[in-house]
Amino acid sequence: MSDNSNSLKFDLVVVGCGISGLSAAVTAQQNGARVAILERSPKEERGGNTRYTESYWRMQSRDSVSADFEEQLIANSGGYPDPEITQETLRAYNEWSPILKALAFTDPELISTIAQEAPLALKWLESFGIKFDFLPNYFINESTTRMAPIGGGLALVETLAKYAETVPSDITFFYNTAAKSLLNSKNGEIIGVSAVNNQNLRLDILGDAVVLASGGFQGNPEMQSQYLGTQAVYTRPVARGGYYNRGEGIRMALDAGGSPAGDYGSFHAQPVDPRSGEQEPIVLTYTYGILVNKLGMRFVDEAPTTVDASYESRTREIMKQPEGLAFAIHDGRLDDIPNWKKSIRSSVPPIMAETLSEIADKINVDTYSLVSTIHAFNNACPEPSNFNPIHVDGLATQGLLPNKSNWSRVIDKPPFRIWPIIAANCFTFGGIKVNTNAQVINMDGDIIPRLYAAGEVVGLYYRNYPGSTSVMRGAVTGRLAALHFTRLQN
Repeated sequence: MSDNSNSLKFDLVVVGCGISGLSAAVTAQQNGARVAILERSPKEERGGNTRYTESYWRMQSRDSVSADFEEQLIANSGGYPDPEITQETLRAYNEWSPILKALAFTDPELISTIAQEAPLALKWLESFGIKFDFLPNYFINESTTRMAPIGGGLALVETLAKYAETVPSDITFFYNTAAKSLLNSKNGEIIGVSAVNNQNLRLDILGDAVVLASGGFQGNPEMQSQYLGTQAVYTRPVARGGYYNRGEGIRMALDAGGSPAGDYGSFHAQPVDPRSGEQEPIVLTYTYGILVNKLGMRFVDEAPTTVDASYESRTREIMKQPEGLAFAIHDGRLDDIPNWKKSIRSSVPPIMAETLSEIADKINVDTYSLVSTIHAFNNACPEPSNFNPIHVDGLATQGLLPNKSNWSRVIDKPPFRIWPIIAANCFTFGGIKVNTNAQVINMDGDIIPRLYAAGEVVGLYYRNYPGSTSVMRGAVTGRLAALHFTRLQN
């Protein structure tokens, strides 16, 4: 240990102060453990992504997850896994082969555990005075049921953190402190974390176990470029908390031999107005208009289904376009959509135009290309009498590439409203394989003793994010880690 380092000893070391880290820390404290929480941010910005999210939970009641919860997660469980291997999931977990235990796919045991534990986690949060309800959201039409805490993720963070501050002898916060590596004993056991504070001084924090709950890597451009490709330069975190998520927790687990899980080449993408500096300045009205790129061309079916079930895949297509930029173009018929303004969270006014050529001039797109694109779209639109803004209406274009599947109406009525859109990175999908105790699994299918992962560090999603499940994942996996650890201790 170097001269400029210090060491402190706790029962449990938790890296991260979002919903997963706080759930782990407080649950462990309630079960008799002394806990250290490491948080990269200053106190006033604690909480990572959780602080800035509205924290919807995919639930149909306080007692049950949504009817489609397990179905949606299984449907996005990773590529085309070998059926000769995955058929072993029909057996008890202890009979699974090491290959299956380490396989990069969404473990059905973990999904069912999250489904069972989510209502318990919700009620545990309610025990601190947090209230959940079916709150309004920014979707005009929806495909599932959602609940949220009143006050959003900020309420979760501040309520749990303030509780933790009332038991200072049991939970100690280390703000402005970034975990950098795991500490190992001479025989290789994990015995804590080596961290660096905001004066670049090393601090070794020792514990009987470590919970990695430090988020994804949406705040790390190097890792984003490595895993998401060169177009990642055109993305940014969807809210301020994401800038603190720089991937060290994932790297530490990988360096310890943890098995990767989740889709490292993908992320939860949200369509936002790049002109806005607000948190989550989403633009979700494009299903009623068209999307064009800087070449003035359409490039995707804007409305394959309801926006809540399709915006992520549409947004990743936006990232693939020149300069990662698209424009949502609407005409005056946007005013036919009930309460459309709730689906625009940017405070920057739309670009306004009275003619198609004026649109092209104002967004710096070739006039001929844009006008040709809109005329082709208009000519492919059906008779609009069956238009239904609330439900999937099957009002599809004909003979167009790409076709638009729903809500297709001609664009020719001024005034025209245009919003630029980029892909914002809400959180990355690539993470670490864990079991139903949130213990990290190594590449040989064995647990890594003393090491847990929770929240975004857990690799769970592939290709598409089943909305309103991430904060649930964080609360549940954080509690699973703490409950397992304290059972072992006691």
